[in-house]
Amino acid sequence: MRVVETMLFIKGPSEMRCLLLFATLILLSAIDEGAQKIDLTNENTIATINHSSILIDHLQGLLSKSNSSDITLKVFTGNSEEVKVFHAHHLLLVLQSDVFEDLLLNQSVTTLVLHETPECAVLFEKLLRYLYCGEVSILLNHVVPLHKLATKYRVAALQQGIIEYMSQHLASAFPQGHVVSWYHYSVRIGNEDLQERCKRFLAWNMSSIILSHEWQTISNDLMVALLQRSDLVVENELEIYYAVEEWIKKNRPDVTVMKTVLKSIRYAMIDPQHLFRIQKQSAIMNMHYSSVHDLLFLAFQFHSTTPLVFAKYFDVNCSFFIPRNYLSTSWGSQWVINNPARDDRSTSFHTQLTPSNSDTSKRVTWNALFSPRWLPISFRAFSTSSSYRAVQAYSPEGGRPRVIINPTTNSVSFAGVNFQKTILVKVKQEGRSYVKHVYNFHQSTEETGDFLLQADLQKRSSEYLIDNSLHLHIIIKPIYQSLIKAIK
Repeated sequence: MRVVETMLFIKGPSEMRCLLLFATLILLSAIDEGAQKIDLTNENTIATINHSSILIDHLQGLLSKSNSSDITLKVFTGNSEEVKVFHAHHLLLVLQSDVFEDLLLNQSVTTLVLHETPECAVLFEKLLRYLYCGEVSILLNHVVPLHKLATKYRVAALQQGIIEYMSQHLASAFPQGHVVSWYHYSVRIGNEDLQERCKRFLAWNMSSIILSHEWQTISNDLMVALLQRSDLVVENELEIYYAVEEWIKKNRPDVTVMKTVLKSIRYAMIDPQHLFRIQKQSAIMNMHYSSVHDLLFLAFQFHSTTPLVFAKYFDVNCSFFIPRNYLSTSWGSQWVINNPARDDRSTSFHTQLTPSNSDTSKRVTWNALFSPRWLPISFRAFSTSSSYRAVQAYSPEGGRPRVIINPTTNSVSFAGVNFQKTILVKVKQEGRSYVKHVYNFHQSTEETGDFLLQADLQKRSSEYLIDNSLHLHIIIKPIYQSLIKAIK
């Protein structure tokens, strides 16, 4: 297993206070080392003398000089007799932490006894190093206990830095099994932004999560939250059902949770043959059939006719009839574009008209056009009313990528059905591919406004390229028009 280590370097107001308090130290160091010479003969000369790195080096050196310390920290580990001793400086602790300021109100205190959990005690030295120099190197499995320490001692900049690190390194954390635990931790600390980022990563990479050991560690609340989403990326709905079945067997949730989870499966998206097989062979379904039999019956009714006829009697504009992001060839196609910055490309593929079993023989042919550089409508409107110079100033290399998807099939056969197009953008990190972005639109990615805006497809080193190729997956979702009213 590969170990990932990252350096966090966070600056805050407290660092500035340290700079002021140790100004004498900086000046003496600058004179001794001759760090910078500036000619000030011209009275109009403006220069900046920056020796902050020297200060950081000196502050870091204080950690190893116990003879200059004025406070001793004794950190006890859990309930054991084990103790870690650190020699620190009253002034630094008070400047960086409100908690230490409260603990050290009595200036005569020379020893401070602290109690930490084993996982936090191991990282206490890293917390001290951050307090002294604003920098700390961490491993993926350090982030939660280090954040606990930063929270306990109210070191706000370090708290925020770790949260940002977690948000940006979910792909690195997944192979080591941290994403689900990070989500659960974000719930405990009430960080809604990190919660959503974790849920989104899990949803967009659901097929991989299902196969990992993290799947069994998902809490009841998280499982319910995930199953309510329409942006789950899976092969098909059947994959979700069998994965949920295994989760139920492993975790044995209470009856209420089990019913909620089973009702969150979109049975109408599973073909009748597999629905019969689930009813016949699934032990979980047999035990809780009474909870979902009405949904199964509704699914069979949906498959018995076209959505257009079905919509005359039932409301089809609810999540039960909305496809998720299915990777099956029935609903889209993978598209690998070699050298995507070179020129326009096109491809064609077929999808099923609707999930209804009555439409299995009906296919829609789609044409997709990829353009690596195009002129946004807003710019075109501007350039037509301006001078020719404005058009010349526009650099094609700075243009935006765009994808347009249109059907070649006669639209008359689409009566009652709209189509949402979804594009998954896959990238590769540490030997694993994962979905980085999901874009939804009706015809062109121009509708999203930010399609591959930061991709830098001109650069071979772009994180969006795998072996110099752009990996997309196009998904077509049939969405039923709300114009048809169900008969009351």
